[in-house]
Amino acid sequence: MITAENVTKCYDNGKTQVLRGVSLEIADGAFTVVLGASGSGKSTLMNALSGLEKADGGKITANGFVLTEMHEKALTAFRRKYVGFIFQQYYLLPHLDVLDNVKLGANLAGEGNCSEIIEALGLQEKLRARPAELSGGEQQRVCIARALAKRPSLLFLDEPTGALDEATGREVLDYIMKEKARLGFTMIMVTHNKNIADMADTVIGMNSGRITEISANAEKKTAYEIGW
Repeated sequence: MITAENVTKCYDNGKTQVLRGVSLEIADGAFTVVLGASGSGKSTLMNALSGLEKADGGKITANGFVLTEMHEKALTAFRRKYVGFIFQQYYLLPHLDVLDNVKLGANLAGEGNCSEIIEALGLQEKLRARPAELSGGEQQRVCIARALAKRPSLLFLDEPTGALDEATGREVLDYIMKEKARLGFTMIMVTHNKNIADMADTVIGMNSGRITEISANAEKKTAYEIGW
């Protein structure tokens, strides 16, 4: 479970307040989408909830750890063991092939075997290809495999389909949801695409650093049923 209580975050020596007293609760195994325009604070919230950045005020608890009370070394260990990230930018190492890029994720958490993830994501035929030889969808699948190879209990996604065309975006979302069903991790995604919210358990709306709305989907759609 992830909880946030009155979380604040500022930049520019306190001149720019990005999070203004955010409170929420995310259940274990849930899929939560955070919606908001650019500058609403959604990516900063994701970074704070994942331990990637430290909040200035309030309290964040994840997997039983109080992140707001942990020093940087402990936060790094927490992320390494429990957290996976998938971003809009692929951040693959260009000099490494698919297998070695995926192994980076597994090695971070001491997971020796990532063949199951590679097979699940249909990357067996691309193991020795380098990023420049892959399509955008294939590169994003490598990112997914790298994140999941460490068997995270928490997966954070920042606009994972933002750089993809519709067909590839739907394919990538479908892969992610299948792996979520198989592995059971908690998933938090920030996005501009309101249609993706139809796939989530819970939808959080943000504006100007505050949560403006929290809603639940009684019926959830698949990646191929949502609008685009």
